[in-house]
Amino acid sequence: MAPSFLFLPLFALLVISPAFGSDPSQLQDFCVADNSSQVFVNGFVCKNPNVVTVNDFFFSGLDKAGNTNNKLGSSVTAVAVNNLPGLNTLGISLARLDFAPGGLVPPHYHPRATEILVVLEGTLYVGFVTSTNNQLFTKVLNKGDVFVFPQGLIHFQYNQGWTNAVALSGLSSQNPGVVFVANAVFGANPPISDDVLAKAFQLDKKTIDWLQAQFTAAN
Repeated sequence: MAPSFLFLPLFALLVISPAFGSDPSQLQDFCVADNSSQVFVNGFVCKNPNVVTVNDFFFSGLDKAGNTNNKLGSSVTAVAVNNLPGLNTLGISLARLDFAPGGLVPPHYHPRATEILVVLEGTLYVGFVTSTNNQLFTKVLNKGDVFVFPQGLIHFQYNQGWTNAVALSGLSSQNPGVVFVANAVFGANPPISDDVLAKAFQLDKKTIDWLQAQFTAAN
């Protein structure tokens, strides 16, 4: 039987190691995603390197403003593994954020990524909420300012200026995922019971039903 002084470090390693898990690590120069494959894996199956082309590592279009003519007055143009297959296993992605005056990317979180944002034009009011005591950290950002949103924390970006705003975000996952809080709670399919939501938000069922109708229609 192995001595206890050997077992304990091994046990600690097995328990702690999942905390360091993230996107699948690359085991070769690249693993271009084969989006046509029907095989289900954690990430994407690698395309045969012999048929990989330079365009698998290329995306064009972030110079073009997104359409902000919507209720939120914002647009997010994501560059992730689904539209840039060369990102597969590299643990990184990108997004362009466009805002009309008063435009908002509403409270949301990325389950698989930290986000770092730089303002290219305009002014943004941004913030995130901690998971421990619901502390809110906010900052007004101007052109050239950088802000980081820790992985899994609810955050938002709001254009409080009188002109359009543009930002660029880097994310620490090839597929960061995004969960918009209000959409998830009030627009779930099938709907979360209005009994549950009425009690959770301390609102009457009529108000809950109205909120669900707004977000069900939006989804």
